[in-house]
Amino acid sequence: MSKPTQIQDCMRRNPLTIGVDAKLSQAIETIVEHKLTGITVVDEQGCAVGILSELDCLQSVLTAIYNDGDPAHALVQDAMTVEVNSCGPADNIVEVAQSMLQTRQRRRPVIESGKLVGQVSSSNILWALLEHARSRVPDSKR
Repeated sequence: MSKPTQIQDCMRRNPLTIGVDAKLSQAIETIVEHKLTGITVVDEQGCAVGILSELDCLQSVLTAIYNDGDPAHALVQDAMTVEVNSCGPADNIVEVAQSMLQTRQRRRPVIESGKLVGQVSSSNILWALLEHARSRVPDSKR
């Protein structure tokens, strides 16, 4: 494996997304079914407008229950984090990893020309870096 230097070397293309107007219950079902830690929220044009994490979902459901509300009526737009930290396909993998550590975020939408083209997670980066490290160690040292 060549040295993974750019996000495009390890990003997931065509990631699952959820619409900003979708019901939170639909987002939770998608997150659980696909074993995700979160999902990118997009508008009608496919532009990333938020991130919905498992913790965002948990907080929204607990808040609804605590306030005698019905979490089934909650919308994604009411639970999502609107500050989107993104990266580009050509961004340096190490710099993105360091930024993710600093912000304690496990995923980043990959944006090119204003459009969502992929998503990179901490596990994607970790795997790419581990594979690179393995390729550098002679077989006798493994």
